[in-house]
Amino acid sequence: MEIKKIGICGCGLMGSGITEVSAKAGISVVVREVNDDFLSEGLARVEQSLARAVSKGKLDEAGKKAVLDRITGTTKVENLADCDLICEAVIENLPEKIKLYRQLDETVKKEAIFASNTSSLSITEMAAATRRPGQFCGLHFFNPVPVMKLVEVVKTVATSEATFAAAKAFGEKVGKVVVSCKDTPGFVVNRLLVPYLLDAIRALQDGVATKEDIDNAMKLGCGYPMGPLELTDFVGLDTTYYIAEILFDEFKDHHYAAPPLLKAMVKAGYYGRKAGRGFYDYSK
Repeated sequence: MEIKKIGICGCGLMGSGITEVSAKAGISVVVREVNDDFLSEGLARVEQSLARAVSKGKLDEAGKKAVLDRITGTTKVENLADCDLICEAVIENLPEKIKLYRQLDETVKKEAIFASNTSSLSITEMAAATRRPGQFCGLHFFNPVPVMKLVEVVKTVATSEATFAAAKAFGEKVGKVVVSCKDTPGFVVNRLLVPYLLDAIRALQDGVATKEDIDNAMKLGCGYPMGPLELTDFVGLDTTYYIAEILFDEFKDHHYAAPPLLKAMVKAGYYGRKAGRGFYDYSK
């Protein structure tokens, strides 16, 4: 199936980014949020991103208008009925996602493919809640979506080859490099990244070095664009903690266990950049 029209559930950071890259690729987009305020906020984020592209000479005003004209916002699931692909980017809560997929399953055309942007939850469990497990896969984009070049296409044991091929073609059409992986906690990136971030937190917790020296060591010693503690602040300490809990629950490996320092900071509300404070202070 060629993806000509996509429905996106959720217009937060990830949903708005997927909306933008899809519309830029010439695909008609219907993006759904639970209320008008969240929808307006998400669509404004898309417009601001496009405006920055214009200011940098990467897009002209006519191109910006063409992209925005391909985007339709809605608060009604029924308006996704004729989409070829539904990409879900709502809260990382399995019961909430399953509830949404059951609603979509009753509404969206039978040929449509379902995909979740989850970074850590079981694609198989979501698929099993629908009547189309063969037409279900993961499409894990990375933040910020308009900038990051990767998408993980996740196959369950039930995902059909036709579904995988269509999802892969969609990822390439929106300008991403596609890596495929099976449905396992963390997929590829988070399975490798999260233990690295947790080990950096343990090094800080154990007094091995200061946060600045840990970050500089990895940036200058390994050529990484961001140090691990800076990156954890960017990803979100709460998000990192949440993914670590899921990985540890699955694998029972100490490398995936959240350090006490991370747990304490999350409990204190130090979530990173989005909260104004994490390992570093962003309040100014």
